[in-house]
Amino acid sequence: MYSHNSLIRRRLGNTHPELQEGKARSLSLAAPHVDGVVIAPGETFSFWRLVGEPPQRKGYLPGLMIEGDHAAVGVGGGLCQFTNLLHWMTLHSSLTIVEHHHHSGLDLFPDFQRQIPFGTGTSIVWNFLDYRVRNDTDQTFQFRVRVDDEYLRGELCSDQALPMKYHIREEDAYFYRAADPRTAASTVRRHNVVMRDTRDKRTGNIVKTERPLENDALACYDPDMIRDEILPEKPSV
Repeated sequence: MYSHNSLIRRRLGNTHPELQEGKARSLSLAAPHVDGVVIAPGETFSFWRLVGEPPQRKGYLPGLMIEGDHAAVGVGGGLCQFTNLLHWMTLHSSLTIVEHHHHSGLDLFPDFQRQIPFGTGTSIVWNFLDYRVRNDTDQTFQFRVRVDDEYLRGELCSDQALPMKYHIREEDAYFYRAADPRTAASTVRRHNVVMRDTRDKRTGNIVKTERPLENDALACYDPDMIRDEILPEKPSV
C-alpha cells in the first residue's frame, strides 16, 4: 500500500556522531519486534507493547531524545524515528490513530534531505507516551520494517486494495523572526500547516480534506543553517 525509507544518520548541527550510531543500534534492535506484525480488524497496534522497555542491558545505546523543551541524551534515544516512520505510513491509510504525541513547539534540528513535511513526527517515552493505531476496517494490515546501513525501511501492506488514496502536504510554510517573550532576544520560528487529502481512486476526485496539525515552533539551531528566507516578522492573517 505504501512504503517509505527514513535516513538514519543526518547532519544535525553539533550532534556527536556516536549518538547517531547509538540510535542506529537501537533502531536495529527494535525493528524485529515490529516487522511482520498483523493488525486484524478490531485490533490495536501498540509500539511499546511489542518493543518493550529499551534498557542498556538489552543492547540499546544512548541517543538523542527530547526532554521537556530541549534535546537530551538517553538510552534508546532516537526510537521516535521508528514511530515517525510508522505514523507517516499510517497517515496514508484508513487506519485510525488512537494515541499520537506530537513533539513540543521546538524545531530541534536543521533540515537535511527532508522528504516529509515538518511537524509530522511523534514523541514516545517508555511506559508513558505510546504510539497506537486501531484497525476499524474490514481489512487486515501489516507493518514490514528493516534496518540497513543507511535507512530504516518500512512498508504498510494490506490484504485488499484501498478504494482511496491519501496525500499529505504542507501549506503556509515559512520561517520568521520573533522576540523571546522572556528575554526579548531575537529568535527564529518555523510555521506550517499539515494537510491530508483523501482521493477516490475510481473517480480521481478529492472527497475529503483534513487539517491535522498547525505547527509554530522555535528553531533551536543557528539561523545560518536555514536555507529558506527568514521573514522579519510573522505574517498577519
